Order: sequence, then C-alpha cells, then structure tokens
Amino acid sequence: MNADSQTHGAPLQPIRPRRLRTSAVLREAVCETRVHPAQLIQPHFVLDQDSGEELIPSMPGIVRHGRTELLRQVEADWKLGLRSVLLFGLPKQGGKDSTGSASSDPLGPVPQAVRELKRAFGPDLVVMTDVCLCAYTDHGHCGVLAGGKIDNDASLGWIADAALAHAQAGADFVAPSDMMDGRIGAIRARLDGEGLPDVGILAYSVKYASAYYGPFREAADSAPAHGDRRSYQMDPRNGREALREVALDEQEGADMIMVKPALAYLDVISRVRGATQLPVVAYNVSGEYSAVKAAAMAGWLDEGQVVRENLHAMVRAGSDLVITYHARAALQQGWL
Repeated sequence: MNADSQTHGAPLQPIRPRRLRTSAVLREAVCETRVHPAQLIQPHFVLDQDSGEELIPSMPGIVRHGRTELLRQVEADWKLGLRSVLLFGLPKQGGKDSTGSASSDPLGPVPQAVRELKRAFGPDLVVMTDVCLCAYTDHGHCGVLAGGKIDNDASLGWIADAALAHAQAGADFVAPSDMMDGRIGAIRARLDGEGLPDVGILAYSVKYASAYYGPFREAADSAPAHGDRRSYQMDPRNGREALREVALDEQEGADMIMVKPALAYLDVISRVRGATQLPVVAYNVSGEYSAVKAAAMAGWLDEGQVVRENLHAMVRAGSDLVITYHARAALQQGWL
C-alpha cells in the first residue's frame, strides 16, 4: 500500500454523495431547487365576446376563452394555488388594421377581461397583460410599417397607448413583447403621466426570434403576413447581447425581466440572473409546451416527470417566476 492510500496507517474511506439520496424524504429535505405555485403564471387567450370557447389544435388542453369562461377557469385555477395570469387578446373579426389601433380600445378583449377579473378577485389575483400590436395588425408585425419595414419610433406611441388602456382597466403589470427599442421608457412615461405610477412593467427584455413560437401564432392569430421578425427580435446565437437589453430596460424603468423562450436559453437565464437584481421571469413557450404534450400523447415520455424536470431547470437556472401553459396541470396532477 502506498502512502497516498492511507492516513496514519488506516485506508481512506470512499466519499459517498449517495448517502444524501437514499430516500424520498431525505432527497426532499436536501433538494436545492423548489417550485411553488406562487412562482407560476398561467397564460390565457381572451376572445372579444361575452361567452364561448375555441380549441387550439396545436396546443392540446389550452383554449381561447370568452369572458364568462375565462372567469370560471381563473377561479378554478385560483383554488389550485395559481395567483397570477397573463392575458393575450384576440380582436373581433375585421378588427385588424395597419396600426393595430384596436390594441388600445378600452372596450377591447384585454381591458374588458381585466375589469372582470379585478372585479371578481381584486388584489388576490395578479393580472398581467401582454402588450403588442401583432394580434391587432393586418400585417401581423409587432410595430407599424413604413416602406415595408418596421418603424421603431412610430410604433412606440401605439404600444404605449395599448399599455395605458390595460393599466386604466386595472392591470397590475403590463408586459410589452414587441422588442421595439425604447418602449419601456415610453410606457413608463405614459403611465406615470396619466397618474398610474404603481402599475408595473414586465419587460420581454430578452426575446429571441425563435421557431418555438409556432403554436402561439396559431393561438393568437398573430403570424406575420410577410417576412419575419428577425430585424427586431434577438438572434438565437447571441448571449452577451441579452445583458445589454436587460441593462437598457432596467434603466428605462422595467420592474421585472423576462427571457423567452426558456429551455433552449437556460444559459441566458443564468447570465441574466447574475446581471440584475430585478426578478427574472422565464417564458416556457408554446412550442416547448406542445412538444411535451405531443410526445406524452404518443406515449414516448412521462408528461408529469418531464414537466417537473423542465420547471425545476428553469428555476435552477435563475428564474424567480415561470410563465407556463403547464401550470394548471402541474398543480392538478401534483407533479410538483
């Protein structure tokens, strides 16, 4: 026996990390990451009508709601422990135009839904609203066009108008997803100028031009009629650029920072977490959701275990909150 294998004549004992994994109770006691219902945000697609539901074929288990059904679903979710929602609106047939003007209509789908939810739940429900023009423009882009291209600065006023309509209806947070430069500052100035300084801004600060958005574009009827969004959404190859976007939004008045999508960008979530003191939100997007659902429906994987693993990965990477279409099922089925 050589000198390296002994200490004062006694052999070294093997180090056994497995001792901390020997039972479910012990594993739970020493686990480093936990996901609580309060961390989950359930998205909803809101129709501009009192009642009705529409299936979304590419997103099994998710539907578009009229206001009556929305209230009923949110109440059921609230009883499960879900206390935060994110609303996306769909205008009435024929309600789209070149500037997305219906996005700021105080009688549009989102402001009406916000009023109904706040009337029913008051401060016991955090209501967040997506602010973007894409579902309201006839060309499907997130800003107004000039000469076939996005006019960043001309878009800011329309986006701020939409945020104001949501805030005046009672939204707790507005969440601009357009990725126009300067929109956080424009919204903050508009809200403050209208006497709404307590309404927060959840900034889609790090939003990549991702193929994972396909099912969402069906759900929100928001696919571009021509071209793509690569001139304003981030290049998926870039990581350092995310920190620049976060710093700018923080300077302009953002209250929370989002990274979207989540699973292919866990490294970015981690880097953002280290770069800001603001809460970090991961968006577990439609394509990530639908891929899991499709594989589970085919019997190729265990849905509950994969959802649990994915949500823990997002929080482990540094997310404080997670927007996920899995939220309801995760709590209903006890996956967490």
